[in-house]
Amino acid sequence: MDEVGGYFQLERLISNEYYNNLISINTGRNALMYLLEAKKIKKLYIPYYICDSVINILKIHDYDFDFYHINSDFMPVFQNLLDKNEYIYIVNYFGQLDNNKVLNLKQRYYNIIIDNTQAFFQKPVENIDTIYSCRKFFGVPDGAYLSTKVKIGYDLETDVSKDRFTHLLGRYEGTGSQYYGEFQKNEELLNNQDIKNMSDLTHNILGAIDYKDIRNTRNKNYAYLDSMLGIHNKLKPRFADGAFAYPFLIENGIEIKKALSDMKIYIPTLWPNVINEKLKGKLEYDYAANILPLPCDQRYTTENMNYIVRKVKELLNLD
Repeated sequence: MDEVGGYFQLERLISNEYYNNLISINTGRNALMYLLEAKKIKKLYIPYYICDSVINILKIHDYDFDFYHINSDFMPVFQNLLDKNEYIYIVNYFGQLDNNKVLNLKQRYYNIIIDNTQAFFQKPVENIDTIYSCRKFFGVPDGAYLSTKVKIGYDLETDVSKDRFTHLLGRYEGTGSQYYGEFQKNEELLNNQDIKNMSDLTHNILGAIDYKDIRNTRNKNYAYLDSMLGIHNKLKPRFADGAFAYPFLIENGIEIKKALSDMKIYIPTLWPNVINEKLKGKLEYDYAANILPLPCDQRYTTENMNYIVRKVKELLNLD
């Protein structure tokens, strides 16, 4: 019998998750591992323009993989014919691949996995394996969703995240810089997690989020940034519903990010592993170094967006 009486735990919140019909996993990279195991994939083709955590997990688990390039529209430059147990892993960068493009990629390659970790609000296409990340969009310590028809061949343990809230609670009542070390510790902990079900705590929080409001706020902020900076943006991105960030491609991106950081505007270099000599002169190097993923999420107002625009324009000497 469960315990009876005593002090109260955290309340059970409303259960209204955005993707309550998908498989819920503890991390995005483990959602990929789930697919690799469940589908018995022998070889995976991945883009050069990708996080090293994906590369590392493939190496750790001794999966055969190879790289491919992308073009300026983030589409794969890939001519291989895939065998039955070979798949191509396609990242939906900044939500720039709409579902019509996803369908075309399915028709072209057939064996595809779509990484929607930067496109949370873009619904999966039926019969196309699709991965989502919760931590890239919401203040939760773990969590990913997986859209697939296959099931892994064993029962998964449920993750426990009660000890991974320090950076979230700290920033709620303090600042990000104060708790950045705790954030890094949490990232390292997640890197070493086995495939598990999403934690109950994360389910509880995700069930109570106002997704409509968050989506609208992100759209409003994205549209404002594009209206003010779009004419100077070398990318010309399409509107991304509920955007992850506004991708602003400029020259000297690394220097601009550093200058913005000194102003307490923190713009990440999403995949610093791509900025290496092997890829120097390639589009992937340019994108990793010079795309500023400007924040446009639910934490911020038009006033915040205006401040970002003013500082960026000052640094770039734009009118």
